[in-house]
Amino acid sequence: MKQENVQYFTEKEEEIVNLLIEIGTKKNVAKVLVFLDNIPEATSHAIERGTNLRQPEVNITMHYLMDRGWIRSRESKAESQGRPVKIYELAKPVAEIMDSFEKESEDRANNQLKLIKKLRDYIS
Repeated sequence: MKQENVQYFTEKEEEIVNLLIEIGTKKNVAKVLVFLDNIPEATSHAIERGTNLRQPEVNITMHYLMDRGWIRSRESKAESQGRPVKIYELAKPVAEIMDSFEKESEDRANNQLKLIKKLRDYIS
């Protein structure tokens, strides 16, 4: 039988996930980003176990992160017969990803301020 080490979040990592969620990041995205930030690479199965997400949730999240260019994947031949295993890693440092969050937040805030100004112009 194969033995596998499973990574779980520390209290600090849970707090980071919660902060990411509070700034508007999707919960699953926050969990996967924090998980991948703490290990060099992981299989989707390891991500499922370490983040407590189901396989479809991991799959959707990985597509979202890949579309943004934040992660990359490669295939590794399975130890037994069957499909190759996908291995994921961050494609950008977390600091760059945080820059993206900051830019999106600024854009949202500026857009809301424009809408408020427009509303004030209508009311005045």
